[in-house]
Amino acid sequence: MSDAVLHKVRFEPVGIEMDVAEGETVLDAAFRQGIALMHGCKEGQCGSCKSRLVSGDIELQKYSTFALPDYERETEHILLCKTHAYSDIEVELLNFDEDLLSHAIAVKEFDARLTRITPLTHDIRLLEVELDKPLKFWAGQYVDLTLVDAGVTRAFSMANAPVNGTSLAFIIKKYPDGAFSAQLDGNLQPGASLKAKGPYGACFRREARSGPMLLIGGGSGMSPLWSMLCDHVLSGEQRPVRFFYGARTRADLFMLDEIAVIAAQLSDFKFIPALSHATADDDWQGETGFVHEVVQRHLRAESLSGAIDAYACGPAPMIDAMLPVLQMNNVEPDHIYFDKFTPATR
Repeated sequence: MSDAVLHKVRFEPVGIEMDVAEGETVLDAAFRQGIALMHGCKEGQCGSCKSRLVSGDIELQKYSTFALPDYERETEHILLCKTHAYSDIEVELLNFDEDLLSHAIAVKEFDARLTRITPLTHDIRLLEVELDKPLKFWAGQYVDLTLVDAGVTRAFSMANAPVNGTSLAFIIKKYPDGAFSAQLDGNLQPGASLKAKGPYGACFRREARSGPMLLIGGGSGMSPLWSMLCDHVLSGEQRPVRFFYGARTRADLFMLDEIAVIAAQLSDFKFIPALSHATADDDWQGETGFVHEVVQRHLRAESLSGAIDAYACGPAPMIDAMLPVLQMNNVEPDHIYFDKFTPATR
C-alpha cells in the first residue's frame, strides 16, 4: 500500500477513522487495519455492510440490487464491500455492533496443508487443515480458503472451537458442479497446499450472557454452530441452549453422537432436529417441517425467559424465513446474529 494513493474514511456515529487506498474496497481496508465492521458475504449480495455516504467521491463495483435496490442507491446508500474511495469520505454506519468493534482481529493470510477429508453424509464433508502459524478467531467466524493448484477460493466457517490456533476444521456441503467442493472426493489428497485468509464474520458467540441461546442451522450451517457450541462448553458458562437443525431426511443428519456428548455436559440443553422431507423409510418420530416452522412452535410452547441470543447459519431462504419468526417471539433485533450462506460469485 506504500505506493498507492490513500484517502481518509471517517465512520459515524462511532467516530473511527482509517486509511483506504485507491484500488481496495472500504471493507477490505477495514479488515487490513483491524476495524471490524458489519459484513456478511463480502461480495455485494447480502447487504450486511450497507451504509450511507455522507460526503466524498466513491465508485461502486458491480453488486446485487437485492442487496442495494436502486431507490436506496438514489439516497446515497452504499455497500462497503463494493465501495472504492477517490477522495476523503465520511460514511454513516447504519448497522454497527459494539461487541464486534471491541472483538476486532486484523485479517491475515496463512499457508495451510490439507490433513484429512471425512465423509459425514452423502453430500457433507469434514475438511481438516493445518496452518503454518496460529490463527486467532472467535467461534462462529470464517476464512476464505483457497486451493492453490486450482486457484479457487471459497468462504467456509470454522467447525472447531478456537483453542488450537493451527488446526482448523470445516463442515462443507458438496455440490456436483462446485469448483471447490466437487474436489473433496478424490481430487484433493492429504498434503495439498491451501491458503486461508481471515478471520471474517460478525456472527460469533457472545460471551458471559445468562439468557437462553438459540442455535439454528441447516446443511453446512452446522459448521459455525458446532464451533460456538464447543466454545460454549469450554467456557464453563451455563445457560439454556436450544439447538435446532433442519435436514431433508434422516440420512442427512450427522454428528448425533458428538451432540449427545455435549448434551451430557450442559444442564439445560435440547437438540431439536427437523426433517422437511421425511419418508416412511425414515421411521421418524421427531419434528417435521422446515426449521423455521419448528422454531416457531417450540418458542411458543416453551416461553423461554431472559434475553435470548439467536444465531442462525445456513442458506439465504432459511435465514429470510427465520428472522421474522425470531422477532415475533420477542428476540430483540440486536440479539439476532446470522450468517447467510450466499452462492459463490468467483
